[in-house]
Amino acid sequence: MRSYLTLFSSLLLFINITFSQEEQDSIPKTEKDSIQSDLAKKGVVIKDSVSFKKAKEEFNPLAPSKAAFYSAILPGMGQIYNKRYWKAPIAWGLVGGSAYMYAWNNNQYQTFRTAFKRRQAGFTDDEYYDIDGNNAVGDDPDLDTDDLEYQQERYQSDRDLWLVVAIGMYALNIVDANVDAHLKQFNIDDDLSIDFEPYFDYNQITNSPNYGMALTIKF
Repeated sequence: MRSYLTLFSSLLLFINITFSQEEQDSIPKTEKDSIQSDLAKKGVVIKDSVSFKKAKEEFNPLAPSKAAFYSAILPGMGQIYNKRYWKAPIAWGLVGGSAYMYAWNNNQYQTFRTAFKRRQAGFTDDEYYDIDGNNAVGDDPDLDTDDLEYQQERYQSDRDLWLVVAIGMYALNIVDANVDAHLKQFNIDDDLSIDFEPYFDYNQITNSPNYGMALTIKF
């Protein structure tokens, strides 16, 4: 007999809980829908802010460092990492072009330096003594010692200048990749705003709406 009473009591308790839950779920929703319908007739539309929330891109704090590291290894590689593919040929041209000019001026400097040193030693077999190959025996050289010294100093100066330019272009390539990676993660979307808008909340305990104004800061 006691087991039957226990089973019957448990059944009543389960039915009571089930109906209470259904009543709790249905009444507020119906009330809330009716309130929203009434407000809609008055021109007030309530939107769910969660459904309109934009998904923010994932922030990667190591991206600028990676971009700079890649550009330091190979100029233009950091730009490719940032997906700025059009910048890579520019980086290659600036760094490669300045490096080429440095190498060319250094080669010219070494050539004139060798000729100048040999001319001072009394040799006349350098390529600048008779450039056209039509000098007669005893004629003056096409470029004398002063000319060789001037050309040597000129190409030395140009070589040093292009070395500075090459280092500058290489550093600029690294800085550009780092800054570009920073700017790509800078939040400039429409959510950065301050808005003053109507506030609506539904109290499920008292089954009554709450109205007001809200200051919303989006970031």
